[in-house]
Amino acid sequence: MSSVDFLAQEKVWFDKPRYDEAERRFYERPDGSSPPSQDVGANTILQDIARARENIQKSLAGSISSAADQGEIICRIKSLELENHSLYKVVDDLRAALSKLDCRVSVLEKAPAVATPAATPSAPYTNGTTVQQKPSAPVKDEEEEEEDDDDDIDLFGSDEDDEEAEQLKEQRLKEYAEKKAKKPGIIAKSSILLDVKPWDDETDMVKLEECVRSVAADGLLWGTSKLVPVGYGIKKLQIACVVEDDKVGTDLLEEEITKFEDYIQSVDVAAFNKI
Repeated sequence: MSSVDFLAQEKVWFDKPRYDEAERRFYERPDGSSPPSQDVGANTILQDIARARENIQKSLAGSISSAADQGEIICRIKSLELENHSLYKVVDDLRAALSKLDCRVSVLEKAPAVATPAATPSAPYTNGTTVQQKPSAPVKDEEEEEEDDDDDIDLFGSDEDDEEAEQLKEQRLKEYAEKKAKKPGIIAKSSILLDVKPWDDETDMVKLEECVRSVAADGLLWGTSKLVPVGYGIKKLQIACVVEDDKVGTDLLEEEITKFEDYIQSVDVAAFNKI
């Protein structure tokens, strides 16, 4: 920036003597009559003076505020410098600690490996006193005891031992058989559906069903029944029952039911299912 431009931007009061002379003439006027034509210019000068004073006051106020801002900036700069100084100190301490650690590591690496002696078993302590451990028995004694045990074994058993073993075996087999006999086994059952056919349509079906249900046997249980039309007004009796396979069979049922010849013509097995 040139000096001319700098002076153009700077607020300098070059005409101050003129304004001072005009102000002096104004106050020296004897009466309050209207000023002559040359005083009009003086009034204009006074207005300029007042305007200049305002500008000066404003510039002074701005300089004061800028000075306050500068003071705050200076305070912040000082605090940052203190923090920076403390950080430098911490970094220096860390560097010193690292250098010491490197020295110790290098010393340990250069030191020769020292063979550690075998740890001897320490004696146990009980209530502050040392308990003496008993020395373990030599291996030779253990081998002698094993040889003695081998000598006691009889490779050829006597006849008495064989008889006792046989008796023990028979006794155990007998106990097992008794236990198995007492245990209830699984009972096999079957569900049977029978078709009982009458002679004709005049047969009393109620009486026929009573005859069929009168057949009784151990392991036989009669169930539901119904009349099923066959044709020409004839109906057959369809009846269900549950039987135990070991006690009752289909042949026995057919034989017992067909004994009622007055009402029953034939018996057929319609369905047979294991339960």
